[in-house]
Amino acid sequence: MINTFRSFFQSKIGLAITLAFLALIGFAFASMDVSSSGTFGGLSGTSSVAVVGEERVSTADLSQAATNALDQVRQSNPTISMPAFIAEGGLDRVLDSLLDRTSIAEFGRKYGLRAGDNLVNSEIRRIPGFRGADGNFSEETYRGVLQQQGLSEADVRNDLAQGLLAQQVVVPVALGAQLPDKMASHYAALVKERRQGSLGLLPSALFAPEKDPTKTEVKAFYDGNRSDYIRPERRVLRYATFGMDALGARAEPTEAELRARYSENKAAYSASEERTFTQVIVPTQQAANAIRSRVTGGGALAAAAQEAGLETAQIGPVARGDFARQTSPAVAQAAFDTANGKIAEPARSGLGWHVVQVNNINSISGRSFEQARGEILEALRSEKRRRVVNELAASLEERLADGESLGDVAGEVDAEISSTKPVTAAGLVYGTRDEQVAEILRPVLATAFQMEEGEPQLAEAVPGETFLLFETSTITPSATAPLAEIEDEVKAAWKLAQGSVAAREAADRILERVQDGQSLAAAFAAEKVSLPRPDSINLTREEVLQSGQRIIPPLALFFSMAEGSTKRLEAENNNGWFVVGLDDIEAGLIARDDPLFAQAKQQFSQTLGSEYTAQFIAAVRTDVGIDRNEDAVDAVRRLLVGEN
Repeated sequence: MINTFRSFFQSKIGLAITLAFLALIGFAFASMDVSSSGTFGGLSGTSSVAVVGEERVSTADLSQAATNALDQVRQSNPTISMPAFIAEGGLDRVLDSLLDRTSIAEFGRKYGLRAGDNLVNSEIRRIPGFRGADGNFSEETYRGVLQQQGLSEADVRNDLAQGLLAQQVVVPVALGAQLPDKMASHYAALVKERRQGSLGLLPSALFAPEKDPTKTEVKAFYDGNRSDYIRPERRVLRYATFGMDALGARAEPTEAELRARYSENKAAYSASEERTFTQVIVPTQQAANAIRSRVTGGGALAAAAQEAGLETAQIGPVARGDFARQTSPAVAQAAFDTANGKIAEPARSGLGWHVVQVNNINSISGRSFEQARGEILEALRSEKRRRVVNELAASLEERLADGESLGDVAGEVDAEISSTKPVTAAGLVYGTRDEQVAEILRPVLATAFQMEEGEPQLAEAVPGETFLLFETSTITPSATAPLAEIEDEVKAAWKLAQGSVAAREAADRILERVQDGQSLAAAFAAEKVSLPRPDSINLTREEVLQSGQRIIPPLALFFSMAEGSTKRLEAENNNGWFVVGLDDIEAGLIARDDPLFAQAKQQFSQTLGSEYTAQFIAAVRTDVGIDRNEDAVDAVRRLLVGEN
């Protein structure tokens, strides 16, 4: 519930930042417009999975929300499938988020809160994704984005209105939540609290039966744990690459083109010179002449400028045309008509009168066509390549759009077609741990997993150098692996599960011995199976946090137990059972000026506000009333996983 609240207000922010609009709580899923005339797995598209107050949450709403939630999860876990998402409780979380969202909106309306059209309009105008090139709201951009996303304006406005109602209803609940200093001091001191005890593990493998299960037992175990054997979607990709060599003579400049380029730029290949100057600018011609006279009389330009309260500047090397654009044609002519080491006649620009001394003259001889040929050839070749590549790409894309096969189009550029092994959306070859898809395919992998079979596309793999033609040739949907293919794996899992049951019984016996007065080490040693000796623990929470390592569940249990108690905890994936004993607690002390105190007070105040909000949302749901249709929810679940 706390996470639900924290994510609730991502709707508007996410909408503004990512242009996904309609970002909903929890998974930022979008409410799309669904036709009420269609059917939904035997249910009408508008059949209700729940009624919240007077508002109905339809099967279509839940289905689309789950689909978009899965898309969000795939950003961090590309291989997750809808069956796996639902098996992990994803659909239930999505439904809870929908019900929370709708309940809050209904509560607001019930007690007179409103989000009128003008307020919604102002929110729409503030969204960056709806702005045009001038930075202002654009009606054309707004309509275009809605069409691109397949959204109706009613859905967008409804989502924004619900978000605005949520701000009015929920935000005030958590505002100003403060944890009293005494409580903050107590919680902060827990960080320095020292605990001593021991931790032992009873591995399931030590208790697992040696005899294989019967076929009936294997089938029953498989049926009860189908979600553990869901395989990710995998695809076989066919692809071909080609580079600039495929352009052939089309990208090679002709002799006529080379000579035409030389003629167009003849001035650039003519003889020229660049000069370096020392310059000072004064406001009047009289002052300029005075400085020039002092220098021609044997003085230095820098000294003469300094006496006048000015500074000189170094210019160049610069060509006549560039210097004229920086100053004026008159200044440039005077400077370039003056001999090396001399002072030019003062000339005027928009900045004032220029006194220019020529420091160096670099004469650049002209180049004939043959001398400039190599430079012109490279420039023209680069230009023609870009143009021909663009034309070729447009032509190939048009042919692909017209339905031509990958082989036909690849033949146009003499490209050899290759095929991958089945790969997952994460870029791994299916069935391996570290074999990766070809590096050139990585940039297009996400696109490839959105394509239909036999619909080739063209992409630029290395800008300006290498191009990629690719298609999905075989799609194997995500599904539970057939028992016949994984029978050995299921048998091993069955044995481990049976071992876990026996390990739990052993853990219970150990707990009884500890209650009778034995130490945890002695209780472990009393078992017939040779178990690892329990490890001693002597830690503070601060030491655990400073280690930077992930806090494992048995250690979290250790820091939440009562002194003198012993508890058991199941390990993940039927790997065994932990037995945790806490012998002694040494209370921690913390001063009010300790930074940990201020940090704890801030963090627990936020948690307190979240708790207030969670309780408030629970009360809101009770107030408006929620009537769930579990049959409809199950129908959505079956449809999403592909069951009839």
